[in-house]
Amino acid sequence: MGCAQFGCPCMVWDGGVKLIVGLGNPGDEYRLTPHNVGFMVVDRIASEHRVEIRNRQCRALTGRIQVGDEPVLLAKPETYMNLSGLSVRELVAEYELKPEADLIVVQDELDFPLGTLRIHTRRSSAGHNGIGSIIGALGTQDFLRIRIGVAPERKIEDGQSYLLSPLRKAELAVVDGMLDTAADAVKAILTEGAAAAMNRFNRKEEKD
Repeated sequence: MGCAQFGCPCMVWDGGVKLIVGLGNPGDEYRLTPHNVGFMVVDRIASEHRVEIRNRQCRALTGRIQVGDEPVLLAKPETYMNLSGLSVRELVAEYELKPEADLIVVQDELDFPLGTLRIHTRRSSAGHNGIGSIIGALGTQDFLRIRIGVAPERKIEDGQSYLLSPLRKAELAVVDGMLDTAADAVKAILTEGAAAAMNRFNRKEEKD
């Protein structure tokens, strides 16, 4: 299903492209919530490259950058979290991508403490609705994920309510540092390869 159906012709590159998808919910009310750290990472990467995520295609806001030798499409689905797979499937089809080689998804992870980061592949959704939607839409769980911990130090009674509530000032300070780390992780994957990036970032805390 071509994204031209959704009101914007796709950008065209010579050769392949890497797709970086940040997960989140559209709308100002969700902008600074834990569930939107995927959007925040994509915005941080775009800011570092001085581009805006404003092109509409395949039910997503997108922007184009170059990382090393790799042309990269940054995307923020506008389908809301639980239907993220609809947009990702259309982008993958439009650019004729192989999820296992060309797709990186940045997500929030309530099972990890706030400020932690892990790079994984070939994993189940672990209850994350956005990832579950993508796995269902693509028919595979073989794609890279950058999982960003958002669990607070304080005890929470309702995880869903916390994920959709604005982060506190102190939490935002921690997240801000993680956005830079996540942007570095994306760059490492694209320039050094997934294995090298996993080795560096997944073991970073153990080495510190």
